[in-house]
Amino acid sequence: MKRVEGKVAVVTGGALGIGRAACLLLAREGAKVAVTDIADEEGGKVTEEIKELGGFAKYWHVDTSNEDDVSSAFSSIVSEFGSIDILVNNAGIAGVNKPTHEISEEEWEKVMGVNVKGVFLCTKHSIPFMKESGGGSIINMSSIYGLVGAADLPPYHATKGAVRLMSKNDALIYAKDNIRVNSIHPGFIWTPLVEELARDSSEGVEAFRDQLDSRHPIGHVGEPDDIAYGVLYLASDESKFITGSELIIDGGYTAQ
Repeated sequence: MKRVEGKVAVVTGGALGIGRAACLLLAREGAKVAVTDIADEEGGKVTEEIKELGGFAKYWHVDTSNEDDVSSAFSSIVSEFGSIDILVNNAGIAGVNKPTHEISEEEWEKVMGVNVKGVFLCTKHSIPFMKESGGGSIINMSSIYGLVGAADLPPYHATKGAVRLMSKNDALIYAKDNIRVNSIHPGFIWTPLVEELARDSSEGVEAFRDQLDSRHPIGHVGEPDDIAYGVLYLASDESKFITGSELIIDGGYTAQ
């Protein structure tokens, strides 16, 4: 079933992990997909994979923390595909894992620049196009760390909490324009970002994954497709009565 047929989707951080899975699934379900990232080689591969499957996609290099990048790319996407109906604000970085008092201003601002400013800029530059075409769906990738603390990654926690409230506030502002805004809150998903954290850990990748598995009542961490299906639901008209909500996909992590 073509659940998003005829829609144009922009996915930030679309080259790897959750973003890649979302691009592939949205394309399989009929959307034209603008794959955006700063990882050009991997982004190009995702685009070619979509085309090989018979879908429509094009890659744009976008640093979401740079307004000129975002503005130029989004205008180009509309020129190429005709509209922006779906925005998946997925681009994000983990940042440093230090106690708050040891974090430099530069380290703090780096995470804020991508995880918060990036969501703001992409939302800002998609809204006029969505209003012009009569509506849309904005899906902001938060985290379980936007809901609960874990005594680690202070800048990351701060950004994901910000994304949660940005989503609710924008949902209220743009409801009259038929633009829905929701956040997704994944538990630990085995992506390149999490794998990098595992490699940097003192216990090693296998032990790191084992302890992550144990944190989830369902018994294991998630896969990128687990989140991509949530993206698809919020992108589709099936969720037309949902805005300002939090979709928690976490294997029971926050139920504890």
